Amino acid sequence: MPPVGISTRQFHQMQERLTGSRRVPAPVLQAGPTGRSADGRIILGLDPSLRSTGYGVIQLARPRPRVLVHGTISCPATWPRSRCLVKIGQTLRDVVRRHKPGACVVEGLFYAQNLQTALIMGEARGAALAAVAEAGVEVFELAPRKVKQAIVGYGAAQKEAVARMVQRLLALPGLPAPDAADALALALAHAQETSRYTLAPLKKV
Repeated sequence: MPPVGISTRQFHQMQERLTGSRRVPAPVLQAGPTGRSADGRIILGLDPSLRSTGYGVIQLARPRPRVLVHGTISCPATWPRSRCLVKIGQTLRDVVRRHKPGACVVEGLFYAQNLQTALIMGEARGAALAAVAEAGVEVFELAPRKVKQAIVGYGAAQKEAVARMVQRLLALPGLPAPDAADALALALAHAQETSRYTLAPLKKV
């Protein structure tokens, strides 16, 4: 039989299958399909919720992405929904105006225990996306499992594991708040998704 050649990458993949080692997520600062560096891109991650909307803005740089801002838009339980929606919209308009992101990414799916919760979540998501989209920022969706896979290397990772990996990847002095950590994870995952060649087009909102 003629000899069969394999690449170094294929050899390492075979080793991983044999040893059962967990896949390590690809770095977010690799060159894109055109070979150009992704440095300088600014990405806004959003984790919308009526009472606690997380947001995070990163700028791709070397040796690691730089955090421009992150935080949580908190609304007291005593506030009516309309007041919360106004605060979400106003805060995100200010964030977009200050940092001028080139893209925004949100989770493509969310789960609700009942119809009322789904409606409230939808209102918060709509207010957030409208505030971003009116500034001309492109909005993309990423499935939650894909975000966890990109950041932790495991699609069913817990929120704390995601937050700790976000802290490590961005060299943050402290652990980010849960909703802000999810938003930063979305931004990082989008950066990774757009930095590699893929046949599947990114889903726009």
